[in-house]
Amino acid sequence: MFAETDWLGLPEAVRAEFPWPVRRTVIEGATIAHVEAGAGRAVLLLHGNPTWSFLYRGLIMRLLSDFRCIAPDYAGFGRSETPSGFGFTPLEHARLVERWLLDQDLHDVLLVVHDWGGPIGLWLAARHPQRFAGLVIGNTWAWPVNGDLHFEWFSRLFGGRLGGWAIRHHNAFVELLLPAGIRHRKVERAVMDAYRLPFRDPARRIATHVFPREILASRAFLSEVEAGMPKLRHLDTLIVWGDRDVAFRNEERRRFERTFPEASTVVLSGAGHFIQEDAPGEIAAAICERWARRGADRPRPNGQLKG
Repeated sequence: MFAETDWLGLPEAVRAEFPWPVRRTVIEGATIAHVEAGAGRAVLLLHGNPTWSFLYRGLIMRLLSDFRCIAPDYAGFGRSETPSGFGFTPLEHARLVERWLLDQDLHDVLLVVHDWGGPIGLWLAARHPQRFAGLVIGNTWAWPVNGDLHFEWFSRLFGGRLGGWAIRHHNAFVELLLPAGIRHRKVERAVMDAYRLPFRDPARRIATHVFPREILASRAFLSEVEAGMPKLRHLDTLIVWGDRDVAFRNEERRRFERTFPEASTVVLSGAGHFIQEDAPGEIAAAICERWARRGADRPRPNGQLKG
């Protein structure tokens, strides 16, 4: 379990970047933690694997003067705890986030998604489109990828026995894949410690092992996500995309652009998979230009298309 005293043991410089108190909600036996800062339109920030709400600290700092930023942790990630018998599948996570959203009674929400936050968040939005006002889509996907060798090998490797061993014994998703997905800078030790913290107990690392397996195993869920996207085409949509991501390529970006033909795209030049670490300022500027009160009279950015 993630104790607040563990967080206080991290360097002051890191805690200063992520100072907001944790709030907890019990949902179906799970304790869902989230941070909240600012006022205005709600911005719901959904993370992926193996991250947690800490990933969004740079965005929150830049947005809180114009928005009410809300960043939850999935069950078993960050400071959230799992219910008994929880299987860590995307559908289970999505259902808990749905119950949490309804408990928080959020409306007029700007949804920001990344990695597994894409399928989870877009499933959620399609089920409750009346609660959402806009989408920010970054380096993710929202459809089955079975048969695509680019995703097949990754899912079978990291979702299989070898990947499970590496994750269980060496926290491989955090130690290897997370820093490899940040291109603009070397990740400071203190920041890595913050990402390691929720998975110090090897028993909690199963959360990061199930997600890669489910890239293929959750075909039915991903088909449901894909089928729901037409319900979201009316939403004001911004695509922000790191162009040096080895996981989600220009091919995935173009598919989102075809799905949301009225969307604007901002390509984050040189950014890797974890765009929140590589380009928080660029992402926040694009969001503020499009939705913030102070940018209401300015034209929307057309973005920078590449590739």
